[in-house]
Amino acid sequence: MSPITFDNSYARLPEQFYARQAPVPVTAPGPIRVNRHLAEQLGIDANWLSSEAGTQVVAGNAVPPGSEPLASVYAGHQFGGYNPQLGDGRAILLGEVLSHEGRRFDLQLKGSGPTPYSRGGDGRSPIGPVLREYIVSEAMHQLGVPTTRALAAVTTGDWVQRDGSLPGAVLARVASSHIRIGSFQYFAAQRDIESLQLLSHHVIDRHYPDAKNSDNPVLAMLEAIISRQAQLMAHWQLLGFIHGVMNTDNMLVCGETIDYGPCAFMDQFNPDQVFSSIDHAGRYAYRQQPAIAHWNLSVLAQALLPILDNEQERAVALAQKAINTFPDQFLQANTQGMARKLGLQAIKEQDTGLVEDLWQLMAEHTLDFTLTFRRLADLADKNTEAKSSVAELFEFPDSVQPWLERWHTRLAQESTSSTERQALMYRNNPVFIPRNHLVEAAIVSATDRGDLSTFDQLVDTLEKPYQYRKALALFATPPKPDQVVRQTFCGT
Repeated sequence: MSPITFDNSYARLPEQFYARQAPVPVTAPGPIRVNRHLAEQLGIDANWLSSEAGTQVVAGNAVPPGSEPLASVYAGHQFGGYNPQLGDGRAILLGEVLSHEGRRFDLQLKGSGPTPYSRGGDGRSPIGPVLREYIVSEAMHQLGVPTTRALAAVTTGDWVQRDGSLPGAVLARVASSHIRIGSFQYFAAQRDIESLQLLSHHVIDRHYPDAKNSDNPVLAMLEAIISRQAQLMAHWQLLGFIHGVMNTDNMLVCGETIDYGPCAFMDQFNPDQVFSSIDHAGRYAYRQQPAIAHWNLSVLAQALLPILDNEQERAVALAQKAINTFPDQFLQANTQGMARKLGLQAIKEQDTGLVEDLWQLMAEHTLDFTLTFRRLADLADKNTEAKSSVAELFEFPDSVQPWLERWHTRLAQESTSSTERQALMYRNNPVFIPRNHLVEAAIVSATDRGDLSTFDQLVDTLEKPYQYRKALALFATPPKPDQVVRQTFCGT
């Protein structure tokens, strides 16, 4: 009996959707970490996954029964330039598993060797990108953001050549699916209408079954994707998260965050902040993310035109109407989230200046994004200084005091009690995020010394991002000047 029960719907699509490809074995795999809770949710024995046999599977040295390994093909706009064929260059989809709730998830190995889409690359990953994705993706999940997740990670016993020799690793990644905007682009560019229809039927069945009841299921699917992406962008913005490579091949149609290479959470607030080492023009800066998502979705709509309607003019009109809803949907989600962060039931028209002035003050004084909102939560109840106060880590400069008075005056107009408001804010303003310097410290410790203890402690701390514990204050402390990380890199 297989330790993993597979049901591989994507592998049942025609072979123009992928290349059959087994992972390439490595020399001497060893365990890094197993996500026991996620394993149990997927019906996978966590003890087996932690064993030598489980390590061999995650490393790609053993293919479990029922797996149908493949590498998916897709296209994509990368920093605005179109590439007609990309695909999984260092990832192998082992198959799909069903959770205890009946939800379907992809199980993919990342860093598992070359595929037909590797474009001359080795298909491997150094340990650093694997640890970064494990840390950040699991933190995003705990923060409530739809995301791919880390099931397990292993070392390979092999060296990866990048800027020098680095120890290799493989990540077992879980996602609702790995189908991207670029997946639709690939078949649209080839004018392969039959495959476009097959892919849309697959996505509807898997992610948007309610669309089947619509007069135009493809349009309903597009509208649902737009809605999920609007919600996702609001999540990112409200947490100060910056995705460094918002290419169309890195936007999943299921609405989950993917690709944690060049990415980071802001420390000091800067709306023009960029972290990707290759984003020289600031295309994917913090303030640009909603507009880029809008643009990417317009690319998806364009790819769907041949199957939206038989008449091109009507197809274009339907697509444009759907795409035009994105800004308002994002604004609504962002505004509702901002209200919760500020302890308000809703942000009214007269509150616009209050919110804008806060952003301006944060930018002028380069205030720490996360601790600004967490300290506001401390101050939401003027009668009680919370036990979980971060005052020892962060305090507002005197120039912010007039704004704080305006905010307290506005809070006094709410029907909720100060205790209720504070509880709401604590639930929506984390104190622990995967700060760049902490992630880098964990990577350096593992890469240079083979020491995973810093990594493990960081992952453990981030499992409860909204609960401040003074004993863990170090993990909530902004970086010192010499600790600031200004760039992140892709591991390819």
